Amino acid sequence: MIEPSPEQQLVIDAPFLPLAVTACAGSGKTATAIQRLVEMRRRFAGSKGRIALLSFSNVAVETFRKGYQELSQTLPSGSGRNRVDIDTLDGFITTQVMKAHAHRTMGANQTAFLVTGGEPFLAGFNCPTRDHPIPVSEIKVRFDAGQPHFYYTVHGNEMLLNQADASRVVARLGRLGGYTHDLGRYWCYRVLSEQPVVLRALARRYPHIIVDEAQDIGALHQELLELLIGAGVQVSLIGDPSQAIYEFADADGLFLRNYHERDGVAPYRLTRNYRSLPSILNIANHLSGRADDPDRDHAAPPLGAYFIGYSEQALPSLLDAFHAALDRQAINPDRAAVVCRAAAMASRLSGEKDPEGRGAVKLFAEAALLRDQRSDFLGAFRMVARGVFSQLDSPPPGLLNRLSGVAHHHELRELRRRLWLFTRDPAQGLPASSLPASGEWLPLLQERVAQLLREIQRDFGLASLDGLTRRLTRALLPAGPLSPELEVEVEQEPKARVKTVHQVKGESIDAVLYVANRANIEAMLNGVDTEVGRIGYVAVTRARNLLWLAVPTAALAVLRAGLEQAGFLEIDQVPGE
Repeated sequence: MIEPSPEQQLVIDAPFLPLAVTACAGSGKTATAIQRLVEMRRRFAGSKGRIALLSFSNVAVETFRKGYQELSQTLPSGSGRNRVDIDTLDGFITTQVMKAHAHRTMGANQTAFLVTGGEPFLAGFNCPTRDHPIPVSEIKVRFDAGQPHFYYTVHGNEMLLNQADASRVVARLGRLGGYTHDLGRYWCYRVLSEQPVVLRALARRYPHIIVDEAQDIGALHQELLELLIGAGVQVSLIGDPSQAIYEFADADGLFLRNYHERDGVAPYRLTRNYRSLPSILNIANHLSGRADDPDRDHAAPPLGAYFIGYSEQALPSLLDAFHAALDRQAINPDRAAVVCRAAAMASRLSGEKDPEGRGAVKLFAEAALLRDQRSDFLGAFRMVARGVFSQLDSPPPGLLNRLSGVAHHHELRELRRRLWLFTRDPAQGLPASSLPASGEWLPLLQERVAQLLREIQRDFGLASLDGLTRRLTRALLPAGPLSPELEVEVEQEPKARVKTVHQVKGESIDAVLYVANRANIEAMLNGVDTEVGRIGYVAVTRARNLLWLAVPTAALAVLRAGLEQAGFLEIDQVPGE
C-alpha cells in the first residue's frame, strides 16, 4: 500500500477511542481503515478480544479482506493477527446473533433462516389491511423509544400497519425460524435487548468495531449499534455524509454526521482527494460545500468536466459521442461507465430487455439467455432453482435460499448437482434459447421440467404441484427464438457499462457520463441537503479523468448559468441534434 498521508496517519495512530472519521470521496479511506485495523491489532497484541471491520457490500468486504491479508503479514507473531472479523454489517449480525441465539427469542425449535419473499409457503403469512393483504416480506420495522413500529411502503410513502396484526404475522414466521432482511434486524434487536448475557458476551468478544461507509447506517442498524455502545463497545465510524443515498432505507447520514458530538468520540477528517482531476474536484467541492484538496495535477482539455445537451430521440447519438471521446483520449471502455438515476433509464440505455414469457416460464427463459448469451452459468442455475421450486408443493422453509446461496450444504449436494445438470445440458435439460420459443422451446421445457420434478419427488420426497402445463404457458413467448440471430453480434465494439448511480457507489471510474433530467440536475446544483442532490454528488465524484453531464436540451437555457458557476464547461451538442 502507498505511504499514508499525515491526515491518514493520524487516524491510523489514533488512541483506542471511538472515532468519527469524515472522509471526502477518493480520500483513500479504504486503505486508511485497513491500516488502522492492522495497527490496532498490533497494539492489542495478545489480547483475546477481537476487532470487527464492517461495511455494507460484499465487494467492499472482499477488498478489506484482501488488503488486511497482505498487510497483516507485517504483524509480529503473537499479535493475534487472525483475531479480526471482516464482514458486512448484516453478515456480522447473522453470524454472531441470528444463527446462534435468535431461535430462543423467536420461539423456534430450529436455527433461524432467511426468507427472500419468493418461497411458496409465505403465501399464508400476510398482514390484513383495508385495501389488500401485505406479504410478510414487505413488512418493515423501526424502533421508537425501544418499541417496534411495523409499516410498509407505497410509492415511497410509509403506511402504518395494524401493529397487533403485523406483530402476529411476524411472530408466526419467527416461530418457524424465518426472517426477512429487515425482520432479521428486528429480531437481532430483540435478542440483544431480551438476552443480556448475549449482549455482554458480544461486547467482551468485540471491544472495538469499525464501520466503513457509515453514512449508509440505517435506523435499525443504528439501534443495534447503540445497544453495543451502551454495553461498552467502542464503535468507530468512517464515511462521507454527502454520499448518503439510501434514505429510502432510513440511511440519511445523520448518525455519522453527528457522531463526533458525543462525549468520548474523537473527530478526524480526510480531506485530500486522490481520485479526481482538480477540475472535477472543484465541482464536487462546490456541490458539497467542502474545501478538499486535490492530490493530482491539472490536465489539459478535453479531460475534465463538461455538460452537453441531449434529446430523448438522440440518446443513441449521445452514447456514440461519449464513446468517440473515450477513443480519442485512449480511455478503455472497461474503465468507463454511463450512469443515471433510475433503473428504467439504465435498461433503456443498455438495450437490455426483460426475459420473455410469464411466471416460471420467464425464469427459465432468463436462465437460458444467461447460459447461452453470457455464459453466466451460476446466474442461470439460480434462475432454474427458482423456477423449479415455484412448481413444488410446500417445500421446506429456507431450502431454496440454502440451495442457491454461495455456501454449500452437504445434505443438499445431490439435489444441487441434479439442478446443475439440468441447467448446463441444452440437449436433455434446459432447452437452447436459439430454438423457436413457442413452437419448440416451450414443449421441450414442459416435458423436461415434468421429468425433473418426478425425479425430485422420487429421490428427495419433494412433491410438485398439479397442472404443470397450465403454469408453463406460451403467453408472450415469440414465435422465433429467445435470442434471435440478428440480436447476437459475434464481434462487438467494447462499450462502457450502463449502471444506476447506486450501483457504482464506491467505485473509481476513469470516465463517467451522467445522464440526468432537469429535476436531477437542479437538486444536484442545490447541494447535498437532499437525497437526489447527494445522488448527483456521488455521480460526479466517481469520475477520475473525464466527466460528462448530459442535460435535456429543453433545460439548457435555464440550467446553463448554474452549471457554469459550478465549474462545468459546455461542449457542442451531440451529432444528430
